[in-house]
Amino acid sequence: MTKARKLVTVVDDDESVRESLPDLFKACGLEVSSFASAEEFLDSRMPGEPDCLVLDVAMPGMSGPELQQKLLRLGRNIPTVFITAHADEFQWPRLLTSGAVACLLKPFSENAILDSVNAALRGKGGF
Repeated sequence: MTKARKLVTVVDDDESVRESLPDLFKACGLEVSSFASAEEFLDSRMPGEPDCLVLDVAMPGMSGPELQQKLLRLGRNIPTVFITAHADEFQWPRLLTSGAVACLLKPFSENAILDSVNAALRGKGGF
């Protein structure tokens, strides 16, 4: 039996992002979970694997890229969209070659994040 709705998980230390993105994704028919840190996500007892991760690049403690790499080492290859408030043209190509679907600079448009998440979910039927 397959899941009816795709699960998108947002990991960002910015509370406004953790509130606004889930509202947007839910309006599109997605299931959403959110966490304030990579450590909180790793410690969670989520019943299912996210279909897509939306990760802040820079967070206190473990960064988004560090979380992605840890998940890959654990055999959990989850399509990832990185979001960041810091333009770093040197880091973005590295993130994309490490398997990220997209890297978006905050503030981004609703269309940009929805298109990126849809691209991440495309292999799983999109939304």
